[in-house]
Amino acid sequence: MSHKTYFNWSSGKDSALALYHLLQDDSYAVEQLITTVNTHYNRVTMHGLRQELLTAQTNALNIKASLIELPEMPSMETYEDIMLQTITALKEEQFTHSAFGDIYLEDLKIYRETQLATQNIKTVFPLWKRDTKQLITEFLELGFKTIVVCANSKYFDQNFVGTIIDEHFVDNLPEGVDPCGENGEFHTFCFDGPIFKNPIPFTIGEKVYREYNAPKTTDNSVCKSDAETYGVWYCDLIP
Repeated sequence: MSHKTYFNWSSGKDSALALYHLLQDDSYAVEQLITTVNTHYNRVTMHGLRQELLTAQTNALNIKASLIELPEMPSMETYEDIMLQTITALKEEQFTHSAFGDIYLEDLKIYRETQLATQNIKTVFPLWKRDTKQLITEFLELGFKTIVVCANSKYFDQNFVGTIIDEHFVDNLPEGVDPCGENGEFHTFCFDGPIFKNPIPFTIGEKVYREYNAPKTTDNSVCKSDAETYGVWYCDLIP
């Protein structure tokens, strides 16, 4: 018997590889994708990806998808209230497991497990504790394709966003940057690979710099920093 599972889909490479592995495992039946979006911009939270491209991507996955709509700068209380409503609705549809693409952020994993345990939802982490350099190599060898859509300005300038990841990508990263950007150094949009029925077409638009106040709570955002503010470069992708 397969566990009815929903997948927390970010639109990036780690989500794509985690979903790939989950779909190979008969223990789980992935029947829904959920993605948080910023309703002020109609874009994927943290990634800045247009909602239209997210829809094209999930259509190519051929898995039912739904959005979790968040305000521009939600408080932790607001975020948790909205997530509780989402989980309650999924429980009513008999979902028992929730899957994530996290790799080694222990505090975030514990937070997810703790929150979902209160609702009797079990967590699944297909990539957990895998070596991130090996993961990016496996990702490319499987035929996935992905492009950098946002990056922390502490490590990168505007020339980095809009880069399509290839086999030389890891060799050119600054010292201290995780090969998968697991500490929030960068985020990506996965536009082709073995789990998609077709590639997702797009063109590269403008590159924009934005500055934010650093969050006070645990989060795997692009802004991991000890500073009070942080900068992010975004590359707009146009459907």
